[in-house]
Amino acid sequence: MDRKVAIIGAGISGLLACKYTLSKGFYPIVFESQSTVGGVWTKTVETTKLQTPKPVYQFSDFPWPESVSEDFPDGQKVFDYVNEYAKHFDLVKHIKFNTKVVGIEFEGPNDEEIQAWSLWGGNGEPFGSKGKWKVVVEDLVTLSTEIYNVDFVIVCVGRFSGLPNIPEFPPKKGPEAFDGKVIHSMEYAAMDHKQAAEFVKGKRVIVVGFQKSALDIVMECSAANGKSMHSFIHRAHWNVPDYLPWGFSLAHMYLSRFSELMVHKPGEGLLLSLLATILAPLRYAYSKFVESDIKKKLRLEKHGMVPTHSFLKEISSCLISTVPEKFYDKVENGEIKLKMAPSFSFCNNGVLVEGETSPIEADLVILATGFKGEKMLKHIFMSQTFQDYITGSPDAALPLYSQIRFGWVRVDQGMHSTKDTKTSSNRILREYFKYIYLGDEMQMGSRAS
Repeated sequence: MDRKVAIIGAGISGLLACKYTLSKGFYPIVFESQSTVGGVWTKTVETTKLQTPKPVYQFSDFPWPESVSEDFPDGQKVFDYVNEYAKHFDLVKHIKFNTKVVGIEFEGPNDEEIQAWSLWGGNGEPFGSKGKWKVVVEDLVTLSTEIYNVDFVIVCVGRFSGLPNIPEFPPKKGPEAFDGKVIHSMEYAAMDHKQAAEFVKGKRVIVVGFQKSALDIVMECSAANGKSMHSFIHRAHWNVPDYLPWGFSLAHMYLSRFSELMVHKPGEGLLLSLLATILAPLRYAYSKFVESDIKKKLRLEKHGMVPTHSFLKEISSCLISTVPEKFYDKVENGEIKLKMAPSFSFCNNGVLVEGETSPIEADLVILATGFKGEKMLKHIFMSQTFQDYITGSPDAALPLYSQIRFGWVRVDQGMHSTKDTKTSSNRILREYFKYIYLGDEMQMGSRAS
């Protein structure tokens, strides 16, 4: 009898999971809440482009078409590429579109017994005999609910969609106090491109945030509304103008085998620990080298935008974003006004930054403040035990949702690749392991929110 594997999400990681479960002779069922494959690439801001150079953001067994000549294709071309991958390997027939997973529950041993296990599934096998997974799915078209019983669950919901992160405000000082409109960047991205341009045209706009989506939206709004606009920044970031600091490759500096030797790792041996310690000054020098290039090219000191943390900390947190072309030119001529705003509140005619007495007047505020991916993932699981595993311990070296536990894996397309996808994905269904990331087939799976 075919083993059934539930895969949640039909983005890049979900498609990879589907392809390799098929190659191992299993029966995948992919649940996708949207009407098409593509994940975060299904609907993007019009000006959004790939942040990673095209040659290192591709499926190893499905190269980019020759018609895509630029190194940083736009969102539509990335979506088309991912869609063609799904068609080429005949994965679409395994996907149930417009279906949302509302609950996952392990039916078998109780929580106390599971917590006592020292091996995967209690016996070290990926498909244990001690229980099954119950996956509750809602059809978003008919609003009906169906239950699937499967042997294995792979969660590929990603980090850059789903549940928006909305800042909290004191009573009567939140969006309800504002006479204008407040939306999240997710709502803006969901609009048709023409509709989005009409929506912001002629309005006084404030965009809150300074990561990739915020930068793209600021550029679009400044072009569409014909007015100067504000970009509210909680904290300055080392956003990069390009990937060639002083002419050297950033990838060679931070994404090579040698660069891995400069970082201390959990469970490392004496030799690796010694190497990381010896190479620490070089790691510091790399960071200062890149910072000097960014400060010069983007004129950060002139605009008061030099971060207080190091570039090393930025890239280690996977927070790097590319700055849109001519962004700081618009800052220079006043089309875009950067405003440090660690804390702010709403009033009837705009937004009041903490420590100031006069509000900045606005008609529209767009919150490009990210997503609560961990919270969304946590509440998929019905058991408190598994919710606790998702959250992890505050002092854990890695959050527990990145580990395998009891026949499920959380797959995230934001992970960087290792070396061999087939080796990694085969482990999922063949042998016991502790850490595993799917998505290695994407040679570098990065996209900004």
